[in-house]
Amino acid sequence: MKTSLIDLAFLSEKRKDVLLLLEEGPKAGEDIKTALNVKSTSIMPQIKKLKDGHLIIQDNRNVYKLSGIGEIVVEKMGSLLDTVRVFEENYDYWTKHDLTVIPEYLLNSINELGNYFMLEADINRLFEIPEDFKSNLLESYCIKIFLSYFNPLYLEIYSELIRKGAELHLILTEPIFIRMKKDYCENLKFIIESKNTEIYICNKKVNLENVVTERFCSLVLFDKNGHFDHQRLISYDESAIKWCEELFVYYKDMSLLLDKL
Repeated sequence: MKTSLIDLAFLSEKRKDVLLLLEEGPKAGEDIKTALNVKSTSIMPQIKKLKDGHLIIQDNRNVYKLSGIGEIVVEKMGSLLDTVRVFEENYDYWTKHDLTVIPEYLLNSINELGNYFMLEADINRLFEIPEDFKSNLLESYCIKIFLSYFNPLYLEIYSELIRKGAELHLILTEPIFIRMKKDYCENLKFIIESKNTEIYICNKKVNLENVVTERFCSLVLFDKNGHFDHQRLISYDESAIKWCEELFVYYKDMSLLLDKL
Protein backbone atom coordinates (compact mmCIF):
# COMPACT_ATOMS: atom_id res chain seq x y z
CA MET A 1 0.00 0.00 0.00
CA LYS A 2 1.35 3.41 -0.97
CA THR A 3 2.22 5.69 1.96
CA SER A 4 0.67 9.17 1.85
CA LEU A 5 2.82 12.29 2.04
CA ILE A 6 1.13 13.24 5.33
CA ASP A 7 2.08 9.87 6.82
CA LEU A 8 5.64 10.21 5.54
CA ALA A 9 6.08 13.69 6.97
CA PHE A 10 4.20 13.47 10.27
CA LEU A 11 3.70 9.89 11.48
CA SER A 12 7.34 9.38 12.44
CA GLU A 13 9.29 11.73 14.68
CA LYS A 14 12.53 10.54 13.06
CA ARG A 15 11.32 11.24 9.53
CA LYS A 16 10.01 14.65 10.60
CA ASP A 17 13.37 15.43 12.24
CA VAL A 18 15.27 14.42 9.10
CA LEU A 19 13.11 16.64 6.90
CA LEU A 20 13.48 19.65 9.20
CA LEU A 21 17.24 19.06 9.43
CA LEU A 22 17.60 18.92 5.65
CA GLU A 23 15.72 22.22 5.41
CA GLU A 24 19.01 23.74 6.63
CA GLY A 25 20.79 22.26 3.62
CA PRO A 26 22.22 18.97 2.27
CA LYS A 27 23.68 16.62 4.88
CA ALA A 28 25.81 13.49 4.72
CA GLY A 29 24.42 10.37 6.34
CA GLU A 30 26.92 10.59 9.20
CA ASP A 31 26.05 14.22 9.80
CA ILE A 32 22.36 13.33 10.05
CA LYS A 33 23.07 10.61 12.61
CA THR A 34 25.25 12.95 14.65
CA ALA A 35 22.82 15.88 14.54
CA LEU A 36 19.87 13.71 15.56
CA ASN A 37 21.92 11.58 17.98
CA VAL A 38 20.66 8.30 16.51
CA LYS A 39 22.12 5.02 15.27
CA SER A 40 22.13 3.80 11.66
CA THR A 41 19.76 0.98 12.49
CA SER A 42 17.06 3.39 13.63
CA ILE A 43 17.44 6.21 11.10
CA MET A 44 18.37 4.53 7.81
CA PRO A 45 14.99 2.76 7.34
CA GLN A 46 13.26 6.15 7.81
CA ILE A 47 15.61 7.82 5.31
CA LYS A 48 14.83 5.05 2.83
CA LYS A 49 11.10 5.70 3.23
CA LEU A 50 11.63 9.39 2.56
CA LYS A 51 13.67 8.53 -0.55
CA ASP A 52 11.03 6.09 -1.77
CA GLY A 53 8.40 8.80 -1.23
CA HIS A 54 10.51 11.24 -3.27
CA LEU A 55 10.75 13.76 -0.41
CA ILE A 56 14.54 13.51 -0.28
CA ILE A 57 17.27 12.73 -2.81
CA GLN A 58 20.58 10.90 -2.27
CA ASP A 59 23.64 11.55 -4.43
CA ASN A 60 26.56 9.18 -5.04
CA ARG A 61 28.49 10.70 -2.11
CA ASN A 62 25.86 9.58 0.39
CA VAL A 63 24.67 13.18 0.75
CA TYR A 64 20.96 13.76 1.20
CA LYS A 65 18.88 16.82 0.30
CA LEU A 66 15.23 17.73 -0.01
CA SER A 67 13.60 17.12 -3.37
CA GLY A 68 11.54 19.86 -5.02
CA ILE A 69 8.37 18.40 -3.51
CA GLY A 70 10.19 17.91 -0.20
CA GLU A 71 11.09 21.60 -0.05
CA ILE A 72 7.45 22.62 -0.51
CA VAL A 73 6.20 20.10 2.05
CA VAL A 74 8.77 21.11 4.67
CA GLU A 75 8.10 24.81 4.13
CA LYS A 76 4.42 24.25 4.93
CA MET A 77 5.21 21.71 7.65
CA GLY A 78 7.19 24.23 9.66
CA SER A 79 4.31 26.71 10.00
CA LEU A 80 1.86 23.89 10.78
CA LEU A 81 4.10 22.52 13.53
CA ASP A 82 4.52 26.02 14.96
CA THR A 83 0.74 26.48 14.95
CA VAL A 84 0.22 23.17 16.71
CA ARG A 85 2.84 24.12 19.29
CA VAL A 86 1.14 27.48 20.01
CA PHE A 87 -2.12 25.69 20.83
CA GLU A 88 -0.62 22.58 22.40
CA GLU A 89 1.45 24.37 25.06
CA ASN A 90 -1.71 25.84 26.64
CA TYR A 91 -4.44 23.75 25.08
CA ASP A 92 -7.04 24.29 27.84
CA TYR A 93 -6.60 28.05 27.59
CA TRP A 94 -7.20 28.17 23.83
CA THR A 95 -10.19 25.82 23.92
CA LYS A 96 -11.93 27.76 26.71
CA HIS A 97 -11.38 31.30 25.41
CA ASP A 98 -13.17 33.32 22.76
CA LEU A 99 -11.16 33.40 19.54
CA THR A 100 -13.84 35.16 17.52
CA VAL A 101 -12.28 38.54 18.45
CA ILE A 102 -9.29 37.59 16.28
CA PRO A 103 -9.88 38.05 12.53
CA GLU A 104 -9.51 34.95 10.37
CA TYR A 105 -6.34 36.10 8.61
CA LEU A 106 -4.58 36.51 11.96
CA LEU A 107 -5.89 33.19 13.28
CA ASN A 108 -4.34 31.62 10.20
CA SER A 109 -0.96 33.06 11.20
CA ILE A 110 -1.24 32.50 14.95
CA ASN A 111 2.02 30.54 14.80
CA GLU A 112 3.66 34.00 14.70
CA LEU A 113 3.04 34.30 18.45
CA GLY A 114 6.21 32.26 18.77
CA ASN A 115 7.74 31.59 22.18
CA TYR A 116 5.04 33.13 24.31
CA PHE A 117 4.31 32.42 27.95
CA MET A 118 1.25 32.78 30.15
CA LEU A 119 1.47 35.29 32.98
CA GLU A 120 -0.76 34.08 35.78
CA ALA A 121 -2.18 36.60 38.26
CA ASP A 122 -1.02 36.46 41.87
CA ILE A 123 -4.10 35.42 43.83
CA ASN A 124 -3.11 37.91 46.58
CA ARG A 125 -2.92 40.75 44.00
CA LEU A 126 -5.74 39.69 41.74
CA PHE A 127 -6.98 43.19 40.92
CA GLU A 128 -3.55 44.78 40.54
CA ILE A 129 -1.63 45.09 37.30
CA PRO A 130 1.07 42.37 37.17
CA GLU A 131 4.49 43.86 37.94
CA ASP A 132 6.28 42.18 35.01
CA PHE A 133 3.69 43.55 32.60
CA LYS A 134 3.69 47.01 34.20
CA SER A 135 7.48 47.37 34.18
CA ASN A 136 7.67 46.38 30.50
CA LEU A 137 4.97 48.90 29.69
CA LEU A 138 6.69 51.75 31.54
CA GLU A 139 10.01 51.01 29.82
CA SER A 140 8.40 51.30 26.37
CA TYR A 141 8.27 54.41 24.20
CA CYS A 142 5.61 53.54 21.63
CA ILE A 143 2.55 51.91 23.18
CA LYS A 144 -0.59 50.73 21.40
CA ILE A 145 -3.46 49.42 23.50
CA PHE A 146 -6.91 48.07 22.71
CA LEU A 147 -8.93 47.88 25.90
CA SER A 148 -12.48 46.67 26.46
CA TYR A 149 -12.62 46.66 30.26
CA PHE A 150 -12.02 49.41 32.77
CA ASN A 151 -9.23 49.37 35.34
CA PRO A 152 -8.55 52.71 37.07
CA LEU A 153 -4.96 51.62 37.74
CA TYR A 154 -4.25 52.06 34.03
CA LEU A 155 -4.87 55.80 34.35
CA GLU A 156 -1.76 56.19 36.50
CA ILE A 157 0.29 54.27 33.91
CA TYR A 158 -1.05 56.40 31.05
CA SER A 159 -0.11 59.57 32.93
CA GLU A 160 3.39 58.33 33.69
CA LEU A 161 3.96 57.34 30.07
CA ILE A 162 2.75 60.72 28.85
CA ARG A 163 4.96 62.59 31.31
CA LYS A 164 8.05 60.80 30.06
CA GLY A 165 7.15 61.65 26.45
CA ALA A 166 6.08 58.20 25.29
CA GLU A 167 3.88 57.81 22.21
CA LEU A 168 0.50 56.45 23.30
CA HIS A 169 -2.27 55.10 21.06
CA LEU A 170 -5.43 53.93 22.83
CA ILE A 171 -8.50 52.22 21.43
CA LEU A 172 -11.35 52.16 23.94
CA THR A 173 -14.67 50.44 23.50
CA GLU A 174 -17.60 52.81 23.80
CA PRO A 175 -18.72 51.66 27.30
CA ILE A 176 -15.18 52.19 28.64
CA PHE A 177 -15.02 55.66 27.09
CA ILE A 178 -18.40 56.58 28.64
CA ARG A 179 -17.24 55.34 32.05
CA MET A 180 -14.01 57.34 31.85
CA LYS A 181 -15.81 60.46 30.65
CA LYS A 182 -18.30 60.23 33.50
CA ASP A 183 -16.06 59.30 36.43
CA TYR A 184 -12.54 60.25 35.32
CA CYS A 185 -13.13 63.24 33.06
CA GLU A 186 -9.99 65.14 34.12
CA ASN A 187 -7.79 62.10 33.53
CA LEU A 188 -9.36 61.57 30.13
CA LYS A 189 -8.94 65.24 29.23
CA PHE A 190 -5.26 65.12 30.21
CA ILE A 191 -4.72 62.10 27.92
CA ILE A 192 -6.57 63.64 24.97
CA GLU A 193 -4.72 66.94 25.19
CA SER A 194 -1.29 65.32 25.35
CA LYS A 195 0.57 65.88 22.08
CA ASN A 196 1.91 62.31 21.71
CA THR A 197 -1.41 60.62 22.38
CA GLU A 198 -4.28 59.36 20.20
CA ILE A 199 -7.56 57.94 21.46
CA TYR A 200 -9.92 55.97 19.26
CA ILE A 201 -13.43 54.84 20.13
CA CYS A 202 -14.62 51.43 18.95
CA ASN A 203 -18.39 50.92 18.99
CA LYS A 204 -18.06 47.21 18.25
CA LYS A 205 -18.74 44.88 21.19
CA VAL A 206 -15.38 43.19 21.73
CA ASN A 207 -13.96 41.47 24.81
CA LEU A 208 -10.22 41.86 24.45
CA GLU A 209 -7.07 43.50 25.72
CA ASN A 210 -4.25 43.84 23.21
CA VAL A 211 -1.05 45.67 24.14
CA VAL A 212 1.89 46.06 21.79
CA THR A 213 5.05 48.13 22.13
CA GLU A 214 8.48 48.17 20.50
CA ARG A 215 9.74 45.69 23.14
CA PHE A 216 6.93 43.22 23.88
CA CYS A 217 3.29 42.34 23.36
CA SER A 218 0.49 41.14 25.59
CA LEU A 219 -2.87 39.56 24.81
CA VAL A 220 -5.82 39.00 27.15
CA LEU A 221 -8.72 36.95 25.82
CA PHE A 222 -12.01 36.55 27.68
CA ASP A 223 -13.53 33.12 28.13
CA LYS A 224 -16.40 31.96 25.94
CA ASN A 225 -18.92 33.28 28.46
CA GLY A 226 -17.42 36.77 28.24
CA HIS A 227 -15.65 36.57 31.62
CA PHE A 228 -12.25 38.09 32.39
CA ASP A 229 -10.00 35.52 34.09
CA HIS A 230 -6.68 37.36 34.68
CA GLN A 231 -4.59 35.18 32.36
CA ARG A 232 -2.23 37.14 30.14
CA LEU A 233 -0.19 35.98 27.14
CA ILE A 234 3.22 37.65 26.85
CA SER A 235 5.80 37.44 24.06
CA TYR A 236 9.03 39.23 23.20
CA ASP A 237 9.37 37.64 19.76
CA GLU A 238 9.53 40.07 16.86
CA SER A 239 6.96 38.03 14.93
CA ALA A 240 4.53 38.15 17.89
CA ILE A 241 4.94 41.93 18.23
CA LYS A 242 4.14 42.30 14.54
CA TRP A 243 1.11 39.98 14.90
CA CYS A 244 -0.31 41.97 17.83
CA GLU A 245 0.33 45.22 15.97
CA GLU A 246 -1.73 43.91 13.04
CA LEU A 247 -4.50 43.04 15.50
CA PHE A 248 -4.34 46.60 16.86
CA VAL A 249 -4.54 48.06 13.33
CA TYR A 250 -7.52 45.82 12.54
CA TYR A 251 -9.52 47.42 15.35
CA LYS A 252 -8.09 50.89 14.77
CA ASP A 253 -9.42 50.82 11.20
CA MET A 254 -12.97 50.30 12.49
CA SER A 255 -12.70 52.96 15.22
CA LEU A 256 -13.15 56.75 15.27
CA LEU A 257 -10.42 59.15 16.33
CA LEU A 258 -11.39 61.27 19.32
CA ASP A 259 -10.15 64.85 19.04
CA LYS A 260 -11.99 66.44 21.97
CA LEU A 261 -14.48 65.67 24.73
